Amino acid sequence: MRTFLPALLLLTMTGALPAAQPIKVMLLDGESGGAYHDWRATTPYLQRMLEQAGVFQVEVVTAPPKGADFSNFKPDFSKYKVVVSNYDVPDERWPDELKQSFEKYMQNGGGMVVVHAADNAFPKWKAYNQMIGIGGWRGRTEADGPFWYYKGGKVLPDLSAGKAGSHGARIAFKIVNRVTNHPITKGLPAEWMHVPDELYARMRGPGENMTVLATAFSDESNKGTGRDEPVLMVLKFGKGRIFHTTLGHDLAGLNCVGFIATYQRGTEWAATGKVTQKVPADFPTATKTATRADFTPPAKK
Repeated sequence: MRTFLPALLLLTMTGALPAAQPIKVMLLDGESGGAYHDWRATTPYLQRMLEQAGVFQVEVVTAPPKGADFSNFKPDFSKYKVVVSNYDVPDERWPDELKQSFEKYMQNGGGMVVVHAADNAFPKWKAYNQMIGIGGWRGRTEADGPFWYYKGGKVLPDLSAGKAGSHGARIAFKIVNRVTNHPITKGLPAEWMHVPDELYARMRGPGENMTVLATAFSDESNKGTGRDEPVLMVLKFGKGRIFHTTLGHDLAGLNCVGFIATYQRGTEWAATGKVTQKVPADFPTATKTATRADFTPPAKK
């Protein structure tokens, strides 16, 4: 003890304490519901955003393509603190053994981040729908849960019939933080403008153990619902934590400082239950969007 304490004091004074171990992230991709979600383009952006935060170590895991044999696709989820999904496939793509492996990982305290179209995936996988809370498209109907929306300070169910999932044209819209003391949203502006993106609406599902952190108004003039729709959510599944963002359709939609910061903070929270990252100085305001030069989409040829 006599020799250890001076050495520890010296390390503290010189700033030479060992750096914290990086948070290991699996970034899962490989398919995304057809040509309208270009995972090959968006995955490198999502990877770079996490790496720039300085607290993550990211490994991209690409699942086999449609029609391939999935029997040998057995990722070791336990190697990672969090799985970020940029992946949208039908139920039959994954064998039961693989689904059960991921359920066990989450039940035992794993982390998950659901980005945009990943909430379209696996419409009949009960546990997956419990993890994401709400989803869209791929045949989801009232049998899969109610529509969910925000009104009067509450998240409310709509039990009416109809298909899940809709959005209007990609325009800029305002996001309102409904829970301001959560580690992900703490310190963020109460309202902020998001760049032109798809605003998902008419999302439905079990909505269990779900806290809606932020919403956006789905304007009827843009094929919307006239309701405040959930856009940022956190959920629990067993001991596991999930951060779900409906934002981020394409490179332009990803290049919003608000998306980047909430994605980085949400991934850290899903992995550890806390957020150590500071709110960036260039975060968007209630009247102005904000983007980053290093995430500007390449010019179209």
